[in-house]
Amino acid sequence: MPAASGKKLFVGPRFRRIRQQLGLSQTQIAEGLGISPSYVNLIERNQRPVTAQILLRLAETYDLDLRDLATADEDRFFAELNEVFSDPLFRQIEVPKQELRDLAELCPGVTHALQRLYAAYTEARQGETLAAAQMADRDVGTRYEANPVERVRELIEANRNYFPELEQAAENLRDELNVPAEGLYAALAARLREKHSIQTRIMPVDVMRETLRRFDRHRRQLLISELVDPPGRAFQLAFQLGLGECTQALETIIGRAGPLDDTPRRLFRITLANYFAAAVMMPYPAFLAAADALNYDIHVLAQRFNSGFEQVCHRLTTLQRPNARGIPFFLLRVDNAGNVSKRFSSGTFPFSKFGGTCPLWNVHSTFDTPDRLLKQVIELSDGTRYFSIAQMVRRPVAPHPQPQPRFAIGLGCEIRHAARLTYATGIDLEKTEGTPIGVNCRLCERENCAQRAEPPITRTLILDETTRRVSSFAFSNAREL
Repeated sequence: MPAASGKKLFVGPRFRRIRQQLGLSQTQIAEGLGISPSYVNLIERNQRPVTAQILLRLAETYDLDLRDLATADEDRFFAELNEVFSDPLFRQIEVPKQELRDLAELCPGVTHALQRLYAAYTEARQGETLAAAQMADRDVGTRYEANPVERVRELIEANRNYFPELEQAAENLRDELNVPAEGLYAALAARLREKHSIQTRIMPVDVMRETLRRFDRHRRQLLISELVDPPGRAFQLAFQLGLGECTQALETIIGRAGPLDDTPRRLFRITLANYFAAAVMMPYPAFLAAADALNYDIHVLAQRFNSGFEQVCHRLTTLQRPNARGIPFFLLRVDNAGNVSKRFSSGTFPFSKFGGTCPLWNVHSTFDTPDRLLKQVIELSDGTRYFSIAQMVRRPVAPHPQPQPRFAIGLGCEIRHAARLTYATGIDLEKTEGTPIGVNCRLCERENCAQRAEPPITRTLILDETTRRVSSFAFSNAREL
């Protein structure tokens, strides 16, 4: 996004994203930059250019790294488009990569629309959407959300997994409570009791059965299963307070998302209340200061803030406050079958939205070494390198003989940030060879991979009964057109 002095740039969508990430109105950012609100409006509609002077003033006033802000979004949008246009559906259409990058940069809204349309097409192709007859019965004015989970993930990504209204509300609550981490549960229970007339009760598993938390509106009781560990109990109390005390903030954020069906709207509200709960347990200023001081030692952070490993990893992906940013991490949670149940990114890692992950990424190996934290330098096919750590977690405990739920948590960042992590101590990050991985098998074009589960959808499969290769699939070097 930087430009040479005097050069005029038409970067309306990027300018608008930066303003929204700062949580500012057009009038507020106009005052900060010393220009008129009408000029800001014209800039965002690409009807007026942004000069280098305005960009520099924007960076100085709000302490922004404009290059990082622009690149992260554009790389993510480009990755989404690249995945969509790799589908055999577009086999006869050759779309140059530069055109996809131009579209990602100038028209992020179109990128989201194409991605959502492709998601609906994919689910329909797999028989996961409603039948056409059912669709016809819906009210004309009602929008259809093909996948509410993906829709909410899009909203989180659009906000860089950072919600300033909830951060401020959480900090205000912690200031009012004024207790250390070990006293948070008791303070939250007292808050619920005294301000909301809600009693907290820890209940036996034979009473709660498969439920971990339940709010009894009639008896004004918050029931929590004894299976939930202490960090989880504090989290559930903070979640309940978020629903009760942050109604206006939640509705404001949801309102910015535009029209939503009931299901994604409810899911987004729950997700935001979860965000608030984590912010209460790990208040932004104290948590960021501790993370920097401890070189992002997750286990020590978990002890200091009385939180779990996964809670800390997830919180690290939200540290995107202007003037006080942490390392831009990405996070992945998978089960031992490779199903992805959580993914967040405040950086540029290109998660696939229509498939699993690469088996060469050692996040999958944690199930074989449950008590060890694994480290790895990984490299995508475009040469981009990342540093990642991974560990298996158990949550929550299940009564015998039910299977104990296990997940693997992968946390990573671009290699340029890795030196700030205690886990990279003693590793020559420049010389260490990265493990070559792909986004997933269907998009990866690396040859001779013994772990390949399917051929890339961008190549023609070669079948030869006279030859058996290391990989189960051989394919042509030329892209299909």
